[in-house]
Amino acid sequence: MENRIQGRRILITGASAGIGKACAERFAAAGANLLLIARRLGRIKELQAELSRENSVGIECFPLDVRDREAVRKFAVELTDRKLTPDILINNAGLASGLNSLQEGDWDDWDRMIDTNIKGLLNVSRSLIPLMIAAGRGHIVNLGSLAGYQVYPKGNVYNATKFAVRALSEGMNIDLTGTGIRVSMISPGAVNTEFSEVRFHGDREAAARVYEGYTPLYAEDVAEAVYFIVNAPPHVNVQNMLITPTAQRNVYCVDRAEKS
Repeated sequence: MENRIQGRRILITGASAGIGKACAERFAAAGANLLLIARRLGRIKELQAELSRENSVGIECFPLDVRDREAVRKFAVELTDRKLTPDILINNAGLASGLNSLQEGDWDDWDRMIDTNIKGLLNVSRSLIPLMIAAGRGHIVNLGSLAGYQVYPKGNVYNATKFAVRALSEGMNIDLTGTGIRVSMISPGAVNTEFSEVRFHGDREAAARVYEGYTPLYAEDVAEAVYFIVNAPPHVNVQNMLITPTAQRNVYCVDRAEKS
């Protein structure tokens, strides 16, 4: 397969762990230059050092909470001043927090998910898309979820945020018609990352039970799919990709006897 991203500048939010980190590793190996964004500067600095040892690419790190709109605006100004407009934007930052029925939901969990998954994506997109339009190039990949297609018990607000990501991705595609900027969404099913540990507020035993009895996706699997999307020829726009483990066919149908 032709490598079309070598030398491109790729900005990844939530790059400190999970799918974001795996994307950084995959793109660096393909020769892309990286802008790594995360709240945890120490983690992305460690990743920067690791990737710099293994690849001859440019990597810069920025501590940023995508929920902080003013900080995101200032970040966009910094990118403009330093002529670091990304060719590809990976809106990866997102999380699930809590697993409760709606009537027993935790307000703080709700705010955390809505502020990160919806408002965070909007803050980054609204601030950076004008830069990409001015540059006359770009590709945006939003991280959705199988949860954006099917609601499951006690998923309520998380489901709502991922349904919103799906709607926003479709809206971006329409609004960016004629700009040459592509918009894609990738929607994974069960992926074994820190996701469940975050959802259960650090309870590793509860998180591990989510993946018992079958082989889930891993962050590297999703990163490989994202690479396929952004490496497509310029005239090809993969608007949506739904990817699940072989053992999972929807949020309810998981073969837990299929562990390999």
